Parts: sequence; structure tokens; C-alpha cells
Amino acid sequence: MQEKMKLKALIFDVDGTVAETERDGHRVAFNLAFDELNLPWQWDVDFYGKLLKIGGGKERFTYYVNNYQQDFKLPASLDEFVLNVHKIKNQYYAQLVQDKTIKLRTGVARLMTEAHEKNVRLAIASTSAVKNVKALLDGTCDPKMISWIEVIAAGDMVENKKPAPDIYQLALKKLNLSPHECVTIEDTNQGLVAATKANIKAIITINDYTKDENFDSAMVVLNSLGDEKNPCNVIQYQDEISSLIPQLDKKCLTIDLIDDILSR
Repeated sequence: MQEKMKLKALIFDVDGTVAETERDGHRVAFNLAFDELNLPWQWDVDFYGKLLKIGGGKERFTYYVNNYQQDFKLPASLDEFVLNVHKIKNQYYAQLVQDKTIKLRTGVARLMTEAHEKNVRLAIASTSAVKNVKALLDGTCDPKMISWIEVIAAGDMVENKKPAPDIYQLALKKLNLSPHECVTIEDTNQGLVAATKANIKAIITINDYTKDENFDSAMVVLNSLGDEKNPCNVIQYQDEISSLIPQLDKKCLTIDLIDDILSR
């Protein structure tokens, strides 16, 4: 009989997975930057959802200018303009995080605590810049939780952002683990594709921006990680884990369940 695989590390995406940073953080920060620079632009919740198809803040803003503001007279070169707006946006984002405007999603603190208690290592794999990742963790997590996170692989540490596998490959290298010893928690198709290319099994927790994306290759898709007061709902799953669904639906995703998912 084949020995059951053992979960060694749980890897978290950040934006939209650990917290609703896109809707309540980056979008708001972009709008504040536009106000400061007297730019007549505001991104509402629905429109920002469309822009999220472009990975990375600078790339997203470049796409917006090129496709929605072709007649705008740039005050500098496009690259310089984008860098300046993005720098100001990041300053506002850091302030929003510092003010604790952004909260952890349901079940994140519970699952990180359980992972620590069961000696499962924790890592971050995010398209965001490492400075933004650390700021978010500082603003949302208890200091002891932050100390449990061994590895941060961020967008400014690699050549290619998600959906390329580079960020996950970097996380694996830093963890010194194989893909088959890890599971990742993601919220987007781009993140799922990146994890799949890196041969890491993925669990999806959707949000309002990603609920209609294709997650056919995910092991299981949930509305959240769940906690005692707000249990999770299973949306879709792979046939090979069907026997686990009664332990998960209307309950919580646990480390033991993730370990079982990894072994399937």
C-alpha cells in the first residue's frame, strides 16, 4: 500500500485570499491617488473587477490608461507616470492597512493557527510587492501569527507574475520542499493556473470578483475557509475527494482535511 503523503507546508495567496485587499484596499488606494493627482478617474467595485483580469498593480494601471484613457495627455512618459501613480497608491494602501481598514477573511486566522499547532509550515505566494505583503500582515495578523510565516515569495522577487509559476517555484525553493508536500489556498484562476503549472494542488476560496472564473482544475472550491460561526459552503470539487465532502460542507476546512486532499 502506498504511504499516505504528509502535508508539510500550506501556502497562502494574499490579495483576495487572506483578506479582501482588492476591493477594500488596492481599489480604494488607487482612487485616493487619482484624487491627490487631480485625475478625473474613479474605479467603482464592478469596474475594478474587470481590471483584475490584468495581474499586478502597475500592469493593471498601464492597461487602463492604454485602453480607457487613450486621449489623456501624459505629464511624463507612460512608464514614469505609471510608476508615480503606483507609488502614491502604495502609500495610501499602506495607510489603509495601518488603519486596520482591511480585515482577514473568514477562517484564515483559525487555519493558520491550526497549521502551526500541527507543525505544518506556512508560506506566502503573492503577486504583490513584498513591502505590501508585509504591510498587510502587520495590519491584519497578530504578531505571533506573522512569526509563523517562514517564507514570503512576492511579485517583485521574480521575473514573471501569476499565471506564470515563478512565484510558487520560488516559494518551493525557499521551503526546500517538493510540490507534492504542499497545498495552496488561492482565490483566482490566475493563481490556480500558476499553482497548477508548479504542480501544487490548490484549494480555492472565491470572492465577489472571482466567483464566475474557471476553477475546474482546483481540488475543491469553497466560499470561505469557514469557522465555527460561519461555516464554509462547497461549490465544486474533484471526484477523487467526493468522500471528504460530508466532512467539509457546512463545516470548516481543517489541516487534517487538507492532508487528506493532498493524498488523493
